[in-house]
Amino acid sequence: MDAHDALGRRTFVAGAGAALLSGGAVSGAQAAVVDGPLPDFHPALKDALTFPGAWGRSPIRDHRAWRRAARATVEEHLLVERQDGTPYAPEFTGRSRTRDCTRELVTVSLTRYERVRGALLTPHGRGPFPAVLLLHDHGARFDIGKEKLVRPWYDDTRLASARAWADNFSGRFVGDELARRGYVVLCLDALGWGDRGPLAYEQQQALAANFYNLGSSLAGLMAREDQRAAAFLAGLDRVDARRVAAVGFSMGAYRAWQTAALSDHVAAAASVCWMTGLKEMMVPGNNTLRGQSAYCMLHPGLARHLDIPDVASIAAPRPMLFFDGGRDTLFPAEGVRVAYDKLRAVWRSHHAEERIRMKTWPELGHVFTDQMQDEVFNWLDDVL
Repeated sequence: MDAHDALGRRTFVAGAGAALLSGGAVSGAQAAVVDGPLPDFHPALKDALTFPGAWGRSPIRDHRAWRRAARATVEEHLLVERQDGTPYAPEFTGRSRTRDCTRELVTVSLTRYERVRGALLTPHGRGPFPAVLLLHDHGARFDIGKEKLVRPWYDDTRLASARAWADNFSGRFVGDELARRGYVVLCLDALGWGDRGPLAYEQQQALAANFYNLGSSLAGLMAREDQRAAAFLAGLDRVDARRVAAVGFSMGAYRAWQTAALSDHVAAAASVCWMTGLKEMMVPGNNTLRGQSAYCMLHPGLARHLDIPDVASIAAPRPMLFFDGGRDTLFPAEGVRVAYDKLRAVWRSHHAEERIRMKTWPELGHVFTDQMQDEVFNWLDDVL
């Protein structure tokens, strides 16, 4: 039960949850909501999460069978059906050439609901080339999406915003750097960003709730679109379909390992600053408890079956890279350690521990610096 004070602020009746659960009176009990906001019984809810579908806990002992079962569990919780039968019908516009590559805008149908515009960079020379599906971050900035990672040659207004955002990447445009190194690069806007926005920060929760009311999911849509984008990229004549990687920072890192888990078109993935154990992340003060941006990465009910690193492990034994910053307040050190231990155990069970690289940069926070980028690029060169 709740009441509203004269200022319209929502207040919680002390002890209402505990009293209702016990059948007793409302008065005199402890608060029902604690810092976070979390229900005061959240430790009991955490204890109930045993992740029975995880490798090593699941009764399935065959790796391939477990991957199929775990992927099916994730797909069931996306709440968005597969879109495999939808024609991409690509349209290529805005072509220009630089010293290193040809730049194009490509508009495709990732789902049957709408067309999505992205940036496509192709190195000069004779293909087919290795390729990177580049996935942009959240950053609470919605006027640019793909432009956070690819220099927008087609829009001077967005170029100014993109140059400012590039400070997070040591002044670089990651997509342009990859194209210079010989990779085809595809980067598209997620719903709410760039051409598909701009969304206001305070509208995120309502958008996600409306998806749920419609029997769907914002995070599920994003997962399906990234899955389809990987297949589109792998199918281009200019691309070597055996050498497609997913790469991202922050929310883009989440999207990268998630796409590797859900798509066989992804041969490798590099994820910078988004990996943790769920329980260790769900602590008072953590950003994920605020809602808003969390809804882009929230699949209702999935935690009853799989932890966050369990989902990423579906990609094993393909090559995977995970970097995090030791001073990144979004992902507590204990959560990173738990996740890395789980990931390492799965790759080790495949006799493929050399294919997973995990590194903490103790002096860095939530960033993707030029030094980190160079290590990612060199790793891609090795594994692809």
